[in-house]
Amino acid sequence: MKGIVLATLLAVGAVPALAQQQPQFTHYGLNGMYLNPAYAGIKGQTEVNIIGRYQYLNLSNSLGDENGSPRTGLVSASVPILPLNGGVGLVVYYDRAGQSKVTNTAFSYSQHIKLGRGKLGIGIQGIFTFLNKGSYRPNDPNDPFVPESGSDHKFDAGAGLWYEAPKFYVGLSLNNLFRQTYTLQSAIRDASGKILGYQNTSQVLGENHAYLTAGYNIEASSSVTVTPMVLVKTVLPGNYGDATKYDNQHNYSFEGGIRATWNDQFWAGLNYRYDESISGLVGYGFGPDNRYRIGYAFDFIAFNQAARAFSSHEIMLSLRLPKSVPLVRPAIRTPRYSY
Repeated sequence: MKGIVLATLLAVGAVPALAQQQPQFTHYGLNGMYLNPAYAGIKGQTEVNIIGRYQYLNLSNSLGDENGSPRTGLVSASVPILPLNGGVGLVVYYDRAGQSKVTNTAFSYSQHIKLGRGKLGIGIQGIFTFLNKGSYRPNDPNDPFVPESGSDHKFDAGAGLWYEAPKFYVGLSLNNLFRQTYTLQSAIRDASGKILGYQNTSQVLGENHAYLTAGYNIEASSSVTVTPMVLVKTVLPGNYGDATKYDNQHNYSFEGGIRATWNDQFWAGLNYRYDESISGLVGYGFGPDNRYRIGYAFDFIAFNQAARAFSSHEIMLSLRLPKSVPLVRPAIRTPRYSY
């Protein structure tokens, strides 16, 4: 069944695309709203997450350009709507990598269906993306496809499935279903490189991304829960029939990790990101019902260091409100008044 759903979602978005990979977070095991619109409200409690990520700290180059380290800020919210057996979600992030700046806002709705001991969420998502490109140093001054202080915005959509049970969760999603084309201005230059005017010839295609994530809660003791978790990400460029569509290893990313939580208050974990980093995570919950949480993740860039930097850093602030209960309690039937 899961294979059929994945094949269907991948087939929906199989059209040409070339663009930069979307932001990645080491706290993916505590950040389901970013990955999947079907996560909205599935926990039965309001959740708010704030994450700041500084990737490849102090990444620089020999030309002395400004800091090229990707920097990302994210705010997400997941709110259950019990009368509708559903939930709504909001994700806003700002991502900067070199001269590229992206602001993304996504509104989600998830319908929840009781399935076995858990709930199945079926989610849809509306996405608004604003893309801004700065000034570049072209090898060919007359290249019309190098952006020059151009920007564009587009609307797109996403969809997903999320199953939440007491012991485990699994989610599958796909975003940027329409694969919008962003048109950016480029410069018209003379032989000396002086800008004479502008033209709208530079284009960027918004890739769609598929996410498959899962986790399983193991009660190691009465106070300790151990959670193995996994995240698989894939970018789908090219036409659906292209031979290189699925055999290009750079279109895939795999992460696996484990997190141990004590009394739902302290946690620590390790994570491995394929061909990039090994990460450590620590966190602490406080306040009534440990509703406030703070977490930190350190990524040691263990692979391909020549093209990256030594480390990445991530901080998470989180709020979890108590689980919602129905405003109207169900009637209690008794045979005493049945005559």
